[in-house]
Amino acid sequence: MRKDIVTSLIAVVLLTVVLGVAYPLVVTGISQVAFPHAADGSRIERDGKLVGSRIIGQDFRKPVLDRAGKAKLDADGNPVLVADSRWFQSRPSSTSYNAAGTAFSNAGPNQKDTRDAIAANAVAYLALERPFNPGLIRGDIPADAVQTSASSVDPHISIRNARIQAPRVARVRGIALPRVRALIEDNTDDRSLGILGQPGVNVLELNLAIASEATR
Repeated sequence: MRKDIVTSLIAVVLLTVVLGVAYPLVVTGISQVAFPHAADGSRIERDGKLVGSRIIGQDFRKPVLDRAGKAKLDADGNPVLVADSRWFQSRPSSTSYNAAGTAFSNAGPNQKDTRDAIAANAVAYLALERPFNPGLIRGDIPADAVQTSASSVDPHISIRNARIQAPRVARVRGIALPRVRALIEDNTDDRSLGILGQPGVNVLELNLAIASEATR
């Protein structure tokens, strides 16, 4: 019995040192040498200030203010948010774009909560984009504009979604529409390894590009 206990303790200590200390240090060291930017979180900085990560989606909405200039609150005490027309909008999130707690809604496609959420997102999308896209109907809305991603912090939107938003951003920001469309192309990532997934527009990088050229 004593021999078994001692052997087990030795195995636990050795495995802890090898797999819990040495292996993570080796992997961290290799990643820092081979691809330091990705290993550090693909951070994006402007003027020495961290503004986000190119692999984490952000919220580009703004709080709704009351007559006193204070943020309106919902029934749960959270600020009521509405899309900020100056920016390209990320796809919806079920976690308020919380990178520390990525998750999907876990609601099935036939559940009422899912249908209600998609319907509400579609109404909001049409209200925001239809004034700049006459004739836009619900059937024209890309899926990523009304559905959350698996992580709820997907940094990309579809090219079609970005192109629908382009006239609004161009008008509000005072940038020529062809230039906005060119910026969309410049900030579109291709398929992974050239074959996996679909091309997507990185919203944060696109909005940073918009901010650098905006006249208002």
